[in-house]
Amino acid sequence: QVQLVESGGGSVQAGRSLRLSCAASQYTYSRICMAWFRRAPGKEREGVAVLYSGSGNTYYADSVKGRFTISQDNAKNTVYLQMNSLKPEDTAMYYCAAAPWVFDWTTAGQYNYWGQGTQVTVSS
Repeated sequence: QVQLVESGGGSVQAGRSLRLSCAASQYTYSRICMAWFRRAPGKEREGVAVLYSGSGNTYYADSVKGRFTISQDNAKNTVYLQMNSLKPEDTAMYYCAAAPWVFDWTTAGQYNYWGQGTQVTVSS
């Protein structure tokens, strides 16, 4: 049973940065897909970024390309989401998700494991 614990959320002004962390434990997969999703009030859950640990490939939602970066620290079993140039529309609960493999990384139902979420609030 993989356990995911997010941290790093908070309240910032537009244009500032935050870094989210997702610590994964108790998984034995040699490769794993780690993703960040977010859910804003009144909106559907949205895939933000994904990292395929085996290849190192990363993909991003169009809304965050060029501003967000997903990365991993294998030694710490931790995935990060560096969020720069934050906008009010980035305000949401951010969730870390994991699966041994996903075909469509934006489909939440493909992920087996989820963290509890961390709130990001961006004010104008």
